[in-house]
Amino acid sequence: MNIIIFGAGALGTYFGARWIESGANVSFFVREGRKKQIEREGLQVTSVKGDTKISSPTLLTNPSQASSPDLVLLGVKGYHLDETIPVLKEFVAKGAKVLPILNGIEHISILKEELGEEAVLGGLSYIIATLDDHGHVHHTSELHELIFGPLHPSQKEICTLLNEINKHAHFNSQLTSKIEEEMWKKYMFISAMSGVTTAGDIHTGIIREVPETLKLVEDVMLEVKTLASYYEVYINQEDIDRRMESFHSLPYEATSSMHQDKRKKNKLEVEHLQGGALRLAEQVQLKLPYTETLYRLIKPYETQSS
Repeated sequence: MNIIIFGAGALGTYFGARWIESGANVSFFVREGRKKQIEREGLQVTSVKGDTKISSPTLLTNPSQASSPDLVLLGVKGYHLDETIPVLKEFVAKGAKVLPILNGIEHISILKEELGEEAVLGGLSYIIATLDDHGHVHHTSELHELIFGPLHPSQKEICTLLNEINKHAHFNSQLTSKIEEEMWKKYMFISAMSGVTTAGDIHTGIIREVPETLKLVEDVMLEVKTLASYYEVYINQEDIDRRMESFHSLPYEATSSMHQDKRKKNKLEVEHLQGGALRLAEQVQLKLPYTETLYRLIKPYETQSS
């Protein structure tokens, strides 16, 4: 299987490096600036699960350079989604399926509409990783999960092939027939974690020490659970309890990628995450007061000047 990593951010670099480490055929589709950085610095992962370095990865800057792509792992930020579509269309025209691991839910329907229903797999990841000034990945928790599955019957074969490849890669992988449900569960968790850490400018350890703030995390998850039910995806209280346990198991200083972006004065995914939930809620005439409050608190920081 020929795998293309669309972009070489923290997520794409991590999973791409792990695939290369296991012998898979992987290329990175990157901007010119990132290409020069990788050529200068290489790709390096520093991880609690083991370090790895890729000295000369295959880098593409034009979709015409990809001869026969089978799978594109799409791990860009939500606000970059629109600009990826013209390139993704070229990869799909060459036979590729797209596996998006963006945070959120809205992107699935957007990609299906633009690329066709058969081209878009379901996927998500649980990982805490960031890039340093050299473009190297720092992976700081035990989590390195890739969960994926078919959203169309025609995708079962490629999902089975990817599952076989992942058995040899150094990360946790799960092929599921209930990928839409899993994506909503992740959306529920990340909406709460990103919202509270970013709006409060606090990491998870502080949240756990304050019962009132910890309760806000659960309240946001309950809102997204209710929202999911309006879209015929049913999440139970046990799912919330398990994610609260996961929240408690995170390192004291752990935080969300959106909070990290706020600290770095990078653009934030608030419109893709909390904004997306509010738009989906509006379509079914549902109110999400906790999510809306977090959205309003974070929105002023969406674009910051250094």
